[in-house]
Amino acid sequence: MPKRCQLTGVGPRAGRNVAHSNVKTCRRFDPNLQRVHLQSDALGRRVALRITTRALRTVQKHGGLDPYLLKMADRKLAPDAMRLKRSVQKALR
Repeated sequence: MPKRCQLTGVGPRAGRNVAHSNVKTCRRFDPNLQRVHLQSDALGRRVALRITTRALRTVQKHGGLDPYLLKMADRKLAPDAMRLKRSVQKALR
């Protein structure tokens, strides 16, 4: 399973560990992914997603999955989230 947020598309980043002796070694910063089930009122079901804790806080701030998806710009959403957004928009019509 890829280490990528299904809502925001955030993935692993590269960086370096710097020791006290100033020796630099490459390392990887993985996102803090959590498996959650979010309720979609428009679709009438729960959606299982693997998202970062930061994205989860933002979803809660917006008042749920549907308002979050409808408010976010398309360029800020991952492909999985875009499919979900289109199905929510279709259900609301």
